[in-house]
Amino acid sequence: MKPRARMGAAVAIAVAIFAASQSAHRRGQEKDPLPASTATAASPAVAAKVAPAKPATWKLGAITLAACELAQPNSGLSTAAWCADFPVPENRDDPHSRTIKLKLAVLRSRAQVASPDMLAFLAGGPGQAATDSAGLVASVLKPLLAHRHVLLLDQRGTGGSNALDCKESAETVTPTDDSTFDAGKLRAAAAACLKQLAGRADPRYYTTTVAAQDLEDVRKALGSPQFDLVGVSYGTRMAQQYLMRFPDAVRSVVLDSAVPNALALGEDFARNLDDALKAQFARCSAEPACKAKFGDPDQTLYQLRDALRANPHEVSFRDPQDYRTVKRMLDEDALASVVRLFAYTPATAALLPLSIDAAARGDVGPLLGQAKLLSGELSELMGSGMQYSVICSEDADLLTARPQDAQTILGTRLVDALKAVCSVWPKGARPADFHQPLRTDKPVLLLAGQYDPVTPPRYAEEVAKGLPNARVLVLKGQAHSVMAAGCTPQLVQHFVEKLDPKTLDASCLDRLQPTPIFIDFNGATP
Repeated sequence: MKPRARMGAAVAIAVAIFAASQSAHRRGQEKDPLPASTATAASPAVAAKVAPAKPATWKLGAITLAACELAQPNSGLSTAAWCADFPVPENRDDPHSRTIKLKLAVLRSRAQVASPDMLAFLAGGPGQAATDSAGLVASVLKPLLAHRHVLLLDQRGTGGSNALDCKESAETVTPTDDSTFDAGKLRAAAAACLKQLAGRADPRYYTTTVAAQDLEDVRKALGSPQFDLVGVSYGTRMAQQYLMRFPDAVRSVVLDSAVPNALALGEDFARNLDDALKAQFARCSAEPACKAKFGDPDQTLYQLRDALRANPHEVSFRDPQDYRTVKRMLDEDALASVVRLFAYTPATAALLPLSIDAAARGDVGPLLGQAKLLSGELSELMGSGMQYSVICSEDADLLTARPQDAQTILGTRLVDALKAVCSVWPKGARPADFHQPLRTDKPVLLLAGQYDPVTPPRYAEEVAKGLPNARVLVLKGQAHSVMAAGCTPQLVQHFVEKLDPKTLDASCLDRLQPTPIFIDFNGATP
C-alpha cells in the first residue's frame, strides 16, 4: 500500500465510498476464461483433443483489450477482466495539452453475443478507483453479466488514471486521521501535495465535468453502446452529470446512495450523521435488554465527547491485526471520525452502543481497534488530490458552516477543513447548470439505506422529484451503499432488463432487518 498524505480527519470525513462495505462482501469470483500461456507437448491424438488457446486480446469497438487480473485492495483476491489504457488530453481546451492515460477494464459477459447496451459502474469517493471494486461489482452484477458487459473506468485522478496521490513527506505529514483541526497545517499539507503533483498533473482538470467527457469518449471508442449507468455515492453525481450532458448515450440509471445535484458536498453531513446515530440508538432504547445494559447511548456518546473536549489524552490499545500495542491521541475530533466510520455499515453500527459504553468506562480497545480495521479500507483515499479537485471546484464556495451543527458530534470541522484546503487548491471550471436538479424521463432506480449517515433517503426522494419514470427503494436496516443487500442484485437485474421501475416487485426487500445490537461481544440478546 502506498503511503498517502493525510490532510486530517475533517477532510477524510467527506469520503462517501463504496469501498467501505467491500470487505463484508468479498468472496471468490467466477473468472473469465483466460488465454492459455503455453501448451504441453503431446501425441497427435491427444493434441487433437486439446481446445485451442483463448486469444490474449479482445477488440471491442476501436479498443483492443488484453486479459488482466484486477487485484482487490487489502486482499489476496483478484478478478479476471480485459484491460486497456485510453489516452485523453488533460486540458480538453488546449490541443497542446499533456496526454494522460486512463485505465479501463471490462468484465466480459458470459453470453456468446452480448446485449448491445453496456453497464458502466461509477465509483464513489470522490477518489475511489472503479477497478478496485471489480470483485464486488462482479458479484453484485453477476445476474446481468449473463448478457451484458460491465465497464470499469478509473476516473481521471484515481487508480490507474494518473492518480493525484501525494506521498507522505516531512512537509505533508501534518494532521493525521486522529489529530485536532488546524487550518494552517491543512493549508501547508495541501500546498506540499501540489508541489508533488506539479510535474505530472494540473488539478484544475480533474473534475466531474471533465471526467464525464472522458466517459463519453470511451463509450464512442467501444462502439457507441448505450450505457446502463450504475453509480454509488459520489458516483451518483457522476451519473447525473453524464446523463445531463449526454442523454442519448444513456439507456437506464441505478443510483445507490444518491447525491442530489443541488447539494454542495459536505453541507449537511453533520446533520446526517446525527440523524442516523439517533435513529440507531433509538433501537437500543426500545429493546429492554439493550436499554438495561447501556441506558441512553446517545447521551453516553455526548458525555464522552464533552470529556474528551475537556481532556484529550493519549491512549493505548491492541492492534486487532498484528496485536502490537498502538498509542493514539484520543480527542473529540478522533471520536467523531471513529463514530462516523462505525455508522457506515449495519454490522459495525450494531457495535456502537457496546463500544461507546466500553470507551466511557476507560476501555477504548473495542472502539479504536475496530476503527483501525475500518480505516484500512479507506486509507487509499486519504490525501487524494482528486477528492480536493472535485470538492474545491464544485462545492467549496457554496459551503457555509451552520451554527446548528456546532454541537453535533461532527460539528463544523468538515466545512472548516474544506475551506482551508480549498483556499490553496486550484479550481477548475464549473458549468452554470451544474447544480441544477436532474430532469429526465429515462428509467431510474434509486436505492437508499434507512440509516445512511451520509446520503439519507431524503436525498433519493429529492432526486426523484424531477424524474417521472423513477422509483425510490428504501432498504430497511441498511446504511451506506446498499446494492449488495438481500435481493437487491436481482431487483437491479429486473430493472435493467425491463426498464419499468414502477412495476418492479420489491416485496423481497421486506425480509431485510436491522442487524441486532450487540449486548456484549458474544452478540445480541438471544
